[in-house]
Order: sequence, then structure tokens, then C-alpha cells
Amino acid sequence: MRKAISFRVLAAIAALTSLPGTAMASSLLEIYQQALQSDPLVHEAEARRLASLEAAPQARGVLLPQISASGDWTSSESSGTSIDADAMGNFGSFSAITDSETTRWQFTLRQTLFRWDQIVGLRQADKVVARAEADREAAQQDLIVRVTQRYFDILAAEDRLRAIHANRTAIARQLEQAKQRFDVGLIAITAVQESQAAYDQSVADEIGAKRQLATAREFLREITGDHVTALSAPTEDLPLRAPDPAVETQWIDLAMDQNLALVAARLDERLARDEISFRRNGHYPTIDLVATNGEQDVNADRSINGLPALPADSDGSNDSISIQFNIPLFAGGVTSSRVREAVYLHRASRENLQRVARATERQTRDAYLGVISEISRVQALKQAVQSSQTALEATQAGFDVGTRTIVDVLNSQFALYQAITNYYQSRYDYILNVMRLKQAAGTLQVQDLEVLEPYLVNRKTPEQEIAEEASQPST
Repeated sequence: MRKAISFRVLAAIAALTSLPGTAMASSLLEIYQQALQSDPLVHEAEARRLASLEAAPQARGVLLPQISASGDWTSSESSGTSIDADAMGNFGSFSAITDSETTRWQFTLRQTLFRWDQIVGLRQADKVVARAEADREAAQQDLIVRVTQRYFDILAAEDRLRAIHANRTAIARQLEQAKQRFDVGLIAITAVQESQAAYDQSVADEIGAKRQLATAREFLREITGDHVTALSAPTEDLPLRAPDPAVETQWIDLAMDQNLALVAARLDERLARDEISFRRNGHYPTIDLVATNGEQDVNADRSINGLPALPADSDGSNDSISIQFNIPLFAGGVTSSRVREAVYLHRASRENLQRVARATERQTRDAYLGVISEISRVQALKQAVQSSQTALEATQAGFDVGTRTIVDVLNSQFALYQAITNYYQSRYDYILNVMRLKQAAGTLQVQDLEVLEPYLVNRKTPEQEIAEEASQPST
């Protein structure tokens, strides 16, 4: 009589990986720290933050005095002929040549007294910096969620591969036993054929599971920049804590106040509102204080009819201070058009803010309910594993006495492995929903990963377990 596989043995499929001799596996926190150094999205957000920080000094700089200096040196030569009368009234032709060198320099100080665009620009700069900070923090929180998602996707793919491989191994034993029973005339050939079909399908399923595992690892490599194979897995004593606070509306209020995507959308709306004022500058006057200080030095040599004449050297200085007033009168309607454009863009940003607010509320509710439901689902699936094990044992006993078919045994066996896989997946989903809830509320931090560290243990990869299994002598 074939012995039914106990749940403890099946659970050992994953528990084998926590043995002391297992090579060190990477924990979730270690993978995050690696991704923090390599993820292009985080680096992009940090670079954009640094670029946005320059908006403040640029906006302040145009309000400060602007000082410039200019100068030039010019060398020129001029010649000409004229007819003129001398003191005696005699007319004659005179030829004059002048060579000159002119040096000029000037300092100009310009101080803004009133420019509306510069005032609005300073106001916008603070919001630009605040938005960049929110984007950077949002990118870091998103990285935590993305790493957690990819990390547990790999663990789930490993669990699925283990379950499918164990199922294939069990079906192979069933197939061997079916052939033996058929040889002695205890069962019909159909039972052998059904076992063979199930085995062929399990081989195909295992090939697909290996492909899915490779794909999951590639998704994580995309974030970390390196291939990671061995990962730590949650222990059975992982605590399933309810959200704190335990009231859904409190989480929604927290999200409406601190969700980083919503904060960024609010800043976008305010920047769009400021842009309307900025573009109205085309209707407003500008007032500047302008002071100049300059000198000019001219050295000139003259000759008339080839004979030296008196030099024409000169020098002088120029100091001035003025208030310059400028008001636009007509710009062809461009300014009014640009203002209308800004009004429409502000309307669009308001609608985007409304969309993000609704999405934030939905995500918060969904994540909160996800945490609550996954706690109950983990407990229910754990019981489902026990029930599936009992059902398998009963089906196997029925098959031994001829009241159940080989198909019933194979189906019960597959249901047990599926229940085990679903149980582990539900624990991963619980952790991921906790991260998403805190992300929606804007409170997600790296410390949330550190809390999980004591509950993650080393485990072997499915490839290692399959290789060890293949190296063991068959019994």
C-alpha cells in the first residue's frame, strides 16, 4: 500500500532551505540596499532634486544688483582734401590726415525696483524645490515596494517550482506503481494511461515554472543591476499584525495629508496657479535703477599737407544714475493668449489633483482591506493545507481498496501542492499589502524592512534541492 505524503514532509520542501548548512542568502533589506545604489529611477529622482534646488538661488539672484563691465579699444585713420581760403583771401587745396586711438570702459549697475515676473518666480522656486523633494521621497518609497514585490515574486516562483517538481516526483511514483499493478492484473490499462498523461503534463508544468522563476529573477536584476539567486524566506512564526491604527478612516485621513503623489499634485496645482500670475507680467510695467560710470581716452595725431598739426587728444568721464520705466502697450495679443493658456493648464492641474486624490483614497482602502483580508486568508489557507492532506490520505485509502480511481488520487495530490503554494503566497501578499498601505499613507520607511529581518531565514534554491535530490541514490 502506497503511503500518503504527510504535510510535514511537504512543508519541508521549503523548510529544507533554512538548514544551518545552507549558503548565506540575501535578505530583503540587503536587496533594497543594493537596489538603492543601482536603481536608475532613484538616481534620476535624486539628480532632478539637485537640479530643482538650483531654482531658489536663480530666483533670488535676479532680484540682486546686476553689475557688468564693458570696454573697447579702437584704432582709426581718416584723410581728406578740402579747398579753403587763407587769411589773405587766397584759395588753396588742403590735405588732412588724422590717426587716432580711442579707449573706452564702463561699469553698469542695474537694480530691479519692480518686476512682477521675478517676484512670482521667487514664489515658484520654493514650490519647485518642495515638489522635487516629494518626488525624491516618493521614488525611495516606490523602490521599497518594487523591491518587495520582485523579491516575493521570486520566492513565489520558487515555491511553485518546488511544488510542481514534488508533484512530478509523486506522479512518477504513482506511474511506476500503476505499471506494477497493471502487470499483475490489479488495475486496467486506463489507470496507467491516466498516470502517464498526468506525468507528461507535470513535466511541461515544471519547464514553465523554471521559465517563470528565471523571468522573476530578471525583474529583480533590472532593479539591483546584479543577478541574485538565493533569497531568505519568511519563517512560520512571522507575526500577522493588524494595521495600526485599526480604523480605516484614520488611514485615509493620513493618506490625504501625507501621500507623496498627492503632495506633488497639490504643488503642481499651485505652480500652475502661479504661472497665470507669471504670464500676466506682459501687461505690467518694469522699473529699474541703472547707474553707470565710464571713461574715454582719445589719442589723435593730425597732419595738414604733410606738416604736423596741433594734436587732437582728449579724455573724459561719464557718471550717470537713472530710473528706467517701461510699460508694454501692445504685443499683438500674445500676452493675453499666453495668460489664457496658463488658465487652461491650471484647470487641467486641478482635475489631475482631483484624480490623484480619488486614486489615493482607493489605494489606501484597497491596501487596508488587503492587510485585513490576508491575515484571515493566511489562517484559512493553513487550514486548507491540513484539509487537503487529510483528503489525500482518504483518497489514497479509497484507491487501495478500489473505491477511488487513480485520477482521484492525482487530483487530490495536486490540490495539496496547490494549497501549500497558495499558503506561502498569501503570506507574501500580506507583507506586500502592509508596504502598500504605508506607501499610500506616506509613512513607508526603510525601518519597515528592518522589522522583517528577524523573521527571514536562509533557504536553498529549488535548483540546489533538485540537484541534491538527483545525486541521491534511488531507493
